[in-house]
Amino acid sequence: MAEIQADFDRIALFSNDGWNHNSHYHAFLLKRVPPHCTEALEIGCGTGGFARLLAQRAERVVALDLAPQMIRIARDRARQIANIEFQVADAATWQFPDERFDCIVSIATLHHLPLGEMLSKMKRSLTVNGILLVLDLFRGEGLSDVLASVLAVPVAAAIKLIKLGRLRESAQVRAAWSAHGRHESYLSLSEIRKTCAGILPGAVVTRHLMWRYSIVWKKPGL
Repeated sequence: MAEIQADFDRIALFSNDGWNHNSHYHAFLLKRVPPHCTEALEIGCGTGGFARLLAQRAERVVALDLAPQMIRIARDRARQIANIEFQVADAATWQFPDERFDCIVSIATLHHLPLGEMLSKMKRSLTVNGILLVLDLFRGEGLSDVLASVLAVPVAAAIKLIKLGRLRESAQVRAAWSAHGRHESYLSLSEIRKTCAGILPGAVVTRHLMWRYSIVWKKPGL
């Protein structure tokens, strides 16, 4: 985890919360935040872009990230928002409280962690009828994933050009992400669905463009 922390401390210095492949799906996630959300948790909040949006839907947001630089920037950008608590924390060892959160969100973080173990912790920490929302990356397998990946390239490029006015990041940003990518690994969608079936029965696992998938699950009552 020390390598990952160092990577994201470096990446944080170039982050401007502009459009990217993850933020493209923020609206998708926000629509699924439960109404009357008292307390929400975000795991892997980065520089706080989604946490600030979540704070408009929840009375209180707890937002965790492993990288101190990410949290420093997140706190600075949320100075005027009183209902977010940012914490430097390793989600793998953080003590998840029982049945506390009405919504738990994780964006592009769980692929760094044991998926089954983390889903179990998040499940336990949700209140009855609470909503679990995950957006992350997956490893392609089979022809359908290959075709989806090919289609995603021009779509992502066109959206990036419209949103940011450019197709490429700076050399420094590309170098930082390239260094991080050298020790990235992802599960396939079939592996993700199998894991969810055993822990989150009824979870909806959806493949999206731009190499992302989502998990949406509502914790049932007893």
